Amino acid sequence: MIDFSTLPRKNKTYAGANGSKISVIYDGEQYMLKFPPAPRKSLDMSYANSCISEYIGSHIFNIIGIKAQETLLGKFTVNDKEKIVVACKDFTSLGITLQDFASLKNQMIDSAHNGYGTELKDIIYTIENQQAIDSKELTEHFWNLFIADAFIGNFDRHNGNWGFLYNEQTDKMSIAPVYDCGSCLYPQASEEMISTILASKDEIDARVFVFPTSVIQNEGKKINYFDFISSLQNDDCNKALKRIAPKINMEAIEQMINNIPCISELQKQFYITMLRHRKEHIIDYSFETLKKKERAKKNKDAK
Repeated sequence: MIDFSTLPRKNKTYAGANGSKISVIYDGEQYMLKFPPAPRKSLDMSYANSCISEYIGSHIFNIIGIKAQETLLGKFTVNDKEKIVVACKDFTSLGITLQDFASLKNQMIDSAHNGYGTELKDIIYTIENQQAIDSKELTEHFWNLFIADAFIGNFDRHNGNWGFLYNEQTDKMSIAPVYDCGSCLYPQASEEMISTILASKDEIDARVFVFPTSVIQNEGKKINYFDFISSLQNDDCNKALKRIAPKINMEAIEQMINNIPCISELQKQFYITMLRHRKEHIIDYSFETLKKKERAKKNKDAK
């Protein structure tokens, strides 16, 4: 385990509501060090597992082939208490700044909704009408994110935690690496809760088919990942499903989780179990349904 307690610090500050953040230098590179927030639901926990979720989620994105921030797990001692923290490599630099999707959405001056509004049709409108990024590239990225977030159970991919790198010299923007994955994989689940979930098929199924939902809304209601993806109602979502589903390498993901030194065997079993179930029942089921639908259409057109 890396001990980040005595590392040199920088004065750079970071926004965001979930946990404290400081800037440190590790191995000659600048990192944002994120501390775990206090749990809101499981009061028997000393702190939430969001740093573990951040680490696993970011690594899963990279395994799938969606570029995400580099993350490291370590420890930090505060007031004689040691905490597990996650270090996120700073992908900004001099003249290269991070701008979130909400800021881009605010440029849609003919829209009645602000940048943080998460209604799907407004997000799609922004993607199709903004001028900063190729709309096809941005559409693919948005739906790739959506499918991957469905797999890892991310309940908080709002417009403020994905975005772009802005080059002040060229006035150009590019899609930023994926960041802020601390709301995936049930960060509020205590070991007692984990034991209860693993012992019950109904409890597991509830966390696959019912919650967590996406923060994105469709006609005022938060999107249920299983219902939306398996309905095959959105062509761009279907295309992303075809891109992402074959790239989910469970062997590599499970090896990554099993190699984490600072979590219990019970936690490892929980993360792997939930990811297997979400892959099988959301991603694989929808992917197979889509392939059957396309085969049926092809056979019909051939007659």
